[in-house]
Amino acid sequence: MLVLVAPGQGAQTPGFLTPWLELPGAADRLAGWSDAIGLDLAHYGTQADADAIRDTSVAQPLLVAAGLLSAEALQTAVDRDGELFGAVAGHSVGEITAAAYAGVLTDEAALQFVRTRGLGMAEAAAVTQTGMSALLGGEPEDVVPHLEKLGLTPANVNGAGQIVAAGTAEQLAALAEDKPEGVRRVVPLQVAGAFHTHHMAPAVAELGKAAQHLDVDDPMLTYVSNADGKIVTTGAEVVARLVSQVSNPVRWDLCMETFKELGVTALIEACPGGTLTGLAKRALPGVKTLALKTPDDLDAARALIAEHSAAA
Repeated sequence: MLVLVAPGQGAQTPGFLTPWLELPGAADRLAGWSDAIGLDLAHYGTQADADAIRDTSVAQPLLVAAGLLSAEALQTAVDRDGELFGAVAGHSVGEITAAAYAGVLTDEAALQFVRTRGLGMAEAAAVTQTGMSALLGGEPEDVVPHLEKLGLTPANVNGAGQIVAAGTAEQLAALAEDKPEGVRRVVPLQVAGAFHTHHMAPAVAELGKAAQHLDVDDPMLTYVSNADGKIVTTGAEVVARLVSQVSNPVRWDLCMETFKELGVTALIEACPGGTLTGLAKRALPGVKTLALKTPDDLDAARALIAEHSAAA
């Protein structure tokens, strides 16, 4: 089985959309989405600097747009009817990309929804100086109690020896000075808030209001939720989880456990790929991985699909 995964915030880099906009129709597609949400996605994806695209209200719609553009380019490159993937999942905001690819939301609705999410989370993050740091190494049974002792939340339990802590600047500074047993490094992340914690509660309320106006369909392929790694079969439940996950931890480790149970043999990560394939290489031995970074990766992705897709 082949699974498509979509990365979360922090995966973006300056200019990463530039080569994708050279594909036929891509610039027009992005321009339409930009008009729909009132944000110049082409500018931010091709010309803006790292600080500009670190802004939560920009980064989140930019990542969803990039993921959808790359998935559409892959579908065009393969040029075959039927589903290319047996399952789909997303990390944090990438779960909105996954929901759109699975047919739960239209692309435009997904972009409007993530625009609301990004603005709400940016506003919530502005209340207190907060952030996130990745802990490399250590065992969860040692790391999690240590974080809780410092008042931090294990906001992303990613598997493969990686947990992301979230909290106030003071709490993260204390963590840098007092690492849990077994942790090799503490790496501050390029995000502007303590996502997936109680600090994001105001954004949950805003997103809940926006969700009431969505037209929702049930997923057309196996949809793996990052809340607990469970398969979700109704569009209403997918959207409910998209709302609640803003202030709840991401359990990517459990998503990868579900991939194992499903018999996943290959994984492709949508643009800007790299983070989730890196985790999969360590946690899913034997599973082939490919990250879509530029359109130059489409040929290799097409070959992987030919080998692993159930519809091949």
